[in-house]
Formats: sequence, C-alpha cells, structure tokens
Amino acid sequence: MSIENLHKSWVQLSEKYFKNDAEIAFLWNKIKNNYSSKNRYYHNLMHIASMLEKASENKNEIHNYDELRFAIWFHDIIYTSTSKRNEEKSADFAKSALKNIVKQKIDVKIIYQLIISTKKHQIILNNNFDNAFLLDFDLSILGQEWKIYENYIQNIRKEYKIYPDFLYNPARKKVLLSFLNREKLYFTNKYQDLFEEKARQNLTKEIELLS
Repeated sequence: MSIENLHKSWVQLSEKYFKNDAEIAFLWNKIKNNYSSKNRYYHNLMHIASMLEKASENKNEIHNYDELRFAIWFHDIIYTSTSKRNEEKSADFAKSALKNIVKQKIDVKIIYQLIISTKKHQIILNNNFDNAFLLDFDLSILGQEWKIYENYIQNIRKEYKIYPDFLYNPARKKVLLSFLNREKLYFTNKYQDLFEEKARQNLTKEIELLS
C-alpha cells in the first residue's frame, strides 16, 4: 500500500468521526512522521499497511471494524527501543487523539485496551473477538516464509542496534521462547491454520542463530 493510499485510508476512516479537517490532517502528519522516523526499520508505515490489509481481508468477521482500525493506526505510534512503556504511551496518545471525536460515538476505552493488549500479546478484552484478530495480524510476520522472516529479524535488530549482541541475543531469545512455550501462538482458527506451524519453525531457527 502506497503512502498515498495509506493517507486515503486514514482520511476515509477519520472523517466519519472528526468534524474538524485540521484535526484529521494534524493526526495524519503525526502518524506519518512518527512511523517514518529514522529508527523505524520494522515498526513503520509498511507494518501498519500490512495490518490494515489483513483487517480488510477479514472485515466480515470483525465486530467493530473502525475500532480495530484505529487501534492498528495507533498501536505503535510511540516506539523507542529503550522504553518499556511504548504500548502504554501509544494507548495514551490514541485516547488523547480520539477525545475530540464529535460526529459519531466510538468506544475509546476499547481502542485503548486493544493497544495495551499488544504489550504481552495476550487477549485482555473478554468476549471481544477483535482483540484476537488484532494480535494475530500483528504477529502474522512470524509465520511467513524464511526470507521474509529473516528480513524481519534483521530490521528488528536494527531497531535495537543500541544494544550489543551479548545483551540483545539473550533478551531476544527470552521473548522467542516465551512465544514457543505457548500452547498456541495465534488466537483465531484461521491464523492457526495459516501460520502456526511455520511460525514455530521460524522462531526455533532464530533461537538457533542467536545461540
């Protein structure tokens, strides 16, 4: 998805809720600039575009398409490799940004919790199947063919280039093992069928490379 199409997607969503065009433009510039900053090798606009495309593909199974899309747009808007509060800061940003909605009601609390759920990649909204979709879209990269996954892990490493290997490698392995130790990596049957097996293969291979 080109940046022009991303912009169009943002405007089409936000103009349903914001009365002020200046607010829509301001938030777009904030989104574009944050996701395009020089240290964003993976958590960038391409990542957002990929998740939005997956949301579109599964639109008929999503309960609240707009809430989910707002969560996608904002879930990594604040991202610093040295911070342990990126998700909380991103959720706070979304809450502040969406407070000026005047055209239609939307559940900002749900959007906030959806973003928070990406911190530990665990469903925290009971009876909200959209939470499962958000997490599965976010981790779909884990189940791609090795060349794509390899590019992903290289980009993640670049985002954490401030850390030497002797610090990065064991920390990364700990994260990967925490995923492997789960009964299932994905929450929806569809994504379990599509990506579960390949994702486990990729995680295992990366752990071997880090050893």
